[in-house]
Amino acid sequence: MLDRTDFESWQQRIRLYCLGKDNGENIMKSIKEGPFQMGTVSDVIAGETEGAVQQGPVRARVLSDLSAEEKERYKADIRATNILLQGIPKDIYSLINHYTDAKDIWENVKMILEGSELTKDDRESQLYDEFEHFRQIKGEGIQGYYVRFTKLINDMRNIKMTMSRMQLNSKFVNNMLPEWSRFITEVKLNRGLKESNCDQLYAYLKQHEVHANENRIMMERFGQPNTDPLALVSDASAQHCQKVMVLLRIEDNLDIVYGITARAEHNPT
Repeated sequence: MLDRTDFESWQQRIRLYCLGKDNGENIMKSIKEGPFQMGTVSDVIAGETEGAVQQGPVRARVLSDLSAEEKERYKADIRATNILLQGIPKDIYSLINHYTDAKDIWENVKMILEGSELTKDDRESQLYDEFEHFRQIKGEGIQGYYVRFTKLINDMRNIKMTMSRMQLNSKFVNNMLPEWSRFITEVKLNRGLKESNCDQLYAYLKQHEVHANENRIMMERFGQPNTDPLALVSDASAQHCQKVMVLLRIEDNLDIVYGITARAEHNPT
């Protein structure tokens, strides 16, 4: 169904859908070039003398006059119209339902939704803002994060917005949740961000999702969401050592007290 805020994406999906159908190229011709023109024909009739040929009056061609190829083109007109009408919401349908040709429907829907160049600029600004603030959501798995990211990039490409591979890869890995930090470091050191693409980064990181989830559980348990799990282990060990030192100091102090008390009892004044 048509998304009012994303005409470019809808337009691309309609093209792919039509081309995937039988007679798809002719369906797209109906949308781009308009309906097939039947034209006229002049029937051949026998002349008065033997072997003579005479042209009859010009008439409009009918379906039986068409070649097999022309019939396929003619049939595509109806399919193209049906595809477009089924892909638009009711409120827009009510504005263009008096059109019967796919080309007229396509152009009028485009005029209604694509709007002026200012509208295109607004859409581009909106996508830049979404890209700037794109983050992995707490509790979101890597697959959901990847799907949202690729949809955003596809929307940007549909309106001819371009970014370098390095920009895209950096955005993808640098905005993941803290439990992924160890694996992101491995990606940057071993795989690099210049040669890989987002699909390859996703495939590599997906293998470590179980370990990332374990890291998240440790962080939540210790109440330190921004701390590396290895640091948590070190902190826990340090805390244990501090407790041992305190106990040793207490024992030393008790030994001193016992020693003073024993000497006092041995040498009463």
